Amino acid sequence: MKPYKIGYTTGVFDLFHVGHLNILRRAKEQCEYLIVGVSTDELVQKYKFKVPVIPYHERVEIVEGIKFVDQVVPQTNRDKFSAWQKLLFNAMFVGDDWKGDPLFSEVENKFREVGVDIVYFPYTKGVSSTALKEKIKYKEKVI
Repeated sequence: MKPYKIGYTTGVFDLFHVGHLNILRRAKEQCEYLIVGVSTDELVQKYKFKVPVIPYHERVEIVEGIKFVDQVVPQTNRDKFSAWQKLLFNAMFVGDDWKGDPLFSEVENKFREVGVDIVYFPYTKGVSSTALKEKIKYKEKVI
């Protein structure tokens, strides 16, 4: 029996890489049913001030194709508590690079009141969509 019935995690999932796969795998190991929120292009533009390389509908298809994922939903805002109100998950899974971030410190308190756990997984060091974009830029300059 897994510790949680319904789990939730979110991300942009741009330039899908092993770090993305790791968090999805670890999350599914902890829950019976995994819901993944994929950030819309508009949301990414709003808080990261850049457009994802891979458009939203394609990122959704990629995430839906991962065997650890049971359901994909759009993430249209960063309000994790409102996501819980709609999806009623028991645990939210997050990379530990977010631990201590004001966004998660606040939501930890709200989740505690309703019995939802936040589980932090180790961040996959050296792997990120930003790092991949930098490698691509470097290789383009070298060629």
